[in-house]
Amino acid sequence: MGITLAILGATLAVILSGIGSAIGIMIAAKSAAGALSEDPTKFGQYLPLIALPGTQGIYGFIIGFLIFNKLGIISGNIIDGLTFFRGLQFLVGSLPIAFAGLFTAIYQGKVCASGINLVSKQPTETGKALTMGGLVEFYAILGLLLSLFFVLFIKI
Repeated sequence: MGITLAILGATLAVILSGIGSAIGIMIAAKSAAGALSEDPTKFGQYLPLIALPGTQGIYGFIIGFLIFNKLGIISGNIIDGLTFFRGLQFLVGSLPIAFAGLFTAIYQGKVCASGINLVSKQPTETGKALTMGGLVEFYAILGLLLSLFFVLFIKI
């Protein structure tokens, strides 16, 4: 039962943060597609704003990978007899990035879409648009760090 809970935690970290990233990128990309229809030369300025919400999916993948590595799944030496309590620790440890990744990526996509609208009208303001998107990223990083602390300090 413990191994099942731990795998569930890894899965939630990857899937929820990945869903958030996909939605966030979609929101920003839709805005960029509209802006590009007016001026296709600005694609390079929009690309970082489109890609920024994708980082949360990477963070979730890192936590999922760490959990799988600690469980021995990657090396093929799966831990036998992981207790229910240890499995629950992995599950709970994955939740900060799972939910932070889900929600911050979506909201970051909205902020980046607004940034794309800004840059389409004021091309010199790309730095400000990226900074605003980066402020949302801070909370995704906090979720990543909290999950890292939980997962790395679980004794097996």
